[in-house]
Amino acid sequence: MPTPGSDLPEVARLARDLIRFDTTNFGGGRSRGEREAAEYVGAFLESLGLEPEYYEPIDRRTNVMARVPGRNPDRPALVLHGHLDVVPAVAEDWSVDPFAGEVRDGMLWGRGAVDMKDMDAMILASVADLLRAGERPERDLVLVFFADEENGGIEGSQLVVRDRPEWFAGATEAISEVGGYSISVDDRRAYLLQVGEKALVWIRLVARGRAAHGSSFHPDNAVTRLAEAVAALGRTAWPVTLTDTTTQLVAALGELSGRAGADPDELAGHAGPAAGFLRATLRTTTNPTGLTAGYKHNVIPDRAEALIDVRVLPGTEDAAIADIRRIIGDDVEVEIVHRDIGLEVPFSGDLVDAMVRALGQHDPGTPVIPYLMGGGTDNKALAALGIAGYGFAPLRLPADLDFTGMFHGVDERVPIAALEFGQRVLTDLLRTC
Repeated sequence: MPTPGSDLPEVARLARDLIRFDTTNFGGGRSRGEREAAEYVGAFLESLGLEPEYYEPIDRRTNVMARVPGRNPDRPALVLHGHLDVVPAVAEDWSVDPFAGEVRDGMLWGRGAVDMKDMDAMILASVADLLRAGERPERDLVLVFFADEENGGIEGSQLVVRDRPEWFAGATEAISEVGGYSISVDDRRAYLLQVGEKALVWIRLVARGRAAHGSSFHPDNAVTRLAEAVAALGRTAWPVTLTDTTTQLVAALGELSGRAGADPDELAGHAGPAAGFLRATLRTTTNPTGLTAGYKHNVIPDRAEALIDVRVLPGTEDAAIADIRRIIGDDVEVEIVHRDIGLEVPFSGDLVDAMVRALGQHDPGTPVIPYLMGGGTDNKALAALGIAGYGFAPLRLPADLDFTGMFHGVDERVPIAALEFGQRVLTDLLRTC
């Protein structure tokens, strides 16, 4: 009797198995941990004849690495990295168990199917393709699977870079998530290659007032003061500001849609389900994500707090914080909870050419365009070592699938055919880049 799921291609089985490890990261140092998932990855790497190394600087926050020797030792090494943690999933909101790795309608469902156990599986399967065939990649590969990416890498990549820099000896470039996937622009398929990331600034707004009875006349109410500041910031329409990357993106969207020179927001609107994702790359965003205040219905608290997820264009962090202080006014404090850098690298060079060529071999004639991601990856930590990072998790997707909307969303899923496509593209890339 065949084992359920045994007819799946290896890349889908790997992704399914990784989804079944509940590696939920709640943030702020609260996590179920990545240890079991890291050990699974390590065992797979060992089965390929590699020698994985583990680093667990904090209990259960496990990182794993292996190095694959290339044919040309004189060339700089290439880092392929993924993260093993996922954001929380509220099971009752899903159509399936988010940690069951269910296959339905030709798709693999579960938390991490999009972010980013799909890419983890593609990395493993592609390296397996080469090594089992007796081949070697063009240059040394450094395979790393990090903990804690969903918390900014504070207990993951940042500690690995600080404490295990030798893992990355000789590496100058890196490939990871959130790029290489297809979008549709007015029914024309194109691939987005990620060559930049907005900077992340997590802030806490703190409003203070006087505690009082809930029935009183009380203008000095911390909750009211905070609510006004949150509404003002959350409703701010930040202006479009183009960088080198988004200038190229907008030009490509104009060409594909036949609307060259049109308003950038309008052009992004022709990208179907990816429109909102692309619009976020054109401007600063300030989204309220949490509120904390009070302890009893009839008590006015003397303190109220809000969490704001701020994403800004590279190099504009200080100006954005100054604007935020101006918008909310002097009555509310701004605390910086976490801040990291933005990135932007040229859409050119041998590696970019190789990624574009690999996609072209498997989807001929389809354009590849650069974009600046609104979120962030562990490429930011690697930048401290002088490693230039790209997003290239190649997936050919159905035009009507809201792929970008499933990052941290409900009913996360990826087509199995897209995983197979990505494995083929990535394998060919590693042979030649």
